[in-house]
Amino acid sequence: MMGPFAEFAWWLLMVVSALGENQLVAGGCSGKCCRGRDLSCSTTDWRMDRVHGTCYCDEGCVRTNDCCFDYFTECPAQDCVVSDWSFWSGCLKPCQPSLRVRVRHTEQQPRNSGKRCPGLEQQAGCREYRDHRGIQCGVNSGPAFITSMEFGKRRPKHDSYGNPLDPGFCVEFTLQSRTPHCTVEHRPHTHWMRYITEGFKVCVACEPPAMRHNSSGCQGDGQESDREAVLHWQAMGNPRCSGTWKKIQKTHQCNCPPQHSFVFI
Repeated sequence: MMGPFAEFAWWLLMVVSALGENQLVAGGCSGKCCRGRDLSCSTTDWRMDRVHGTCYCDEGCVRTNDCCFDYFTECPAQDCVVSDWSFWSGCLKPCQPSLRVRVRHTEQQPRNSGKRCPGLEQQAGCREYRDHRGIQCGVNSGPAFITSMEFGKRRPKHDSYGNPLDPGFCVEFTLQSRTPHCTVEHRPHTHWMRYITEGFKVCVACEPPAMRHNSSGCQGDGQESDREAVLHWQAMGNPRCSGTWKKIQKTHQCNCPPQHSFVFI
């Protein structure tokens, strides 16, 4: 049985131990989480690599591997949050190959080494068929302008008077050639051009508003050419990406894989 002095010493040891544990649990980064690399955002405590000494509570400590042991608990990562994409804008230039854009906005900046914000703007090739005054553009001869089926979505199904538009058709081609510029660009709206490869069959949809009302066809669709004719095409969004193809047949619907499915512009 312990005497009074031994019992007091035992209780004192337990109190000191408890205080030490509470201090350890509190951690070095409690209440101080700093942006960027801030050398003043430091304390003396255990680091994550189990070394006791100066440790940091700023975002840069993750890169330099000198964070306090509780950094990720006291300073949890917050990823960037962005809004949904806006609707596509109209073409920047009427009556000629151009670009359209859509944007999104940053709703929360990343903190504590969270994921960075992605790109906030996208561009895609397009072509308007009316000018700023609403007058129909003239019909131009030349190569077929194409873009990815993804960027051809949400086309109007009715004209400006509410009348239903011709649903369109699909043309199958065999790709004969393409310039090397189709694969050298890495912008988001040009990724689809990487799949344009010689020898493959591709499907190209002819739909309003690209469809000409007077001929029910699209520019460069090859309706007036025989099967052996070599026709020219050009990718929207990268004027240096172009090539040739031969028409196989005209069908009601496109049945090619997504990466080989395009739309006339």
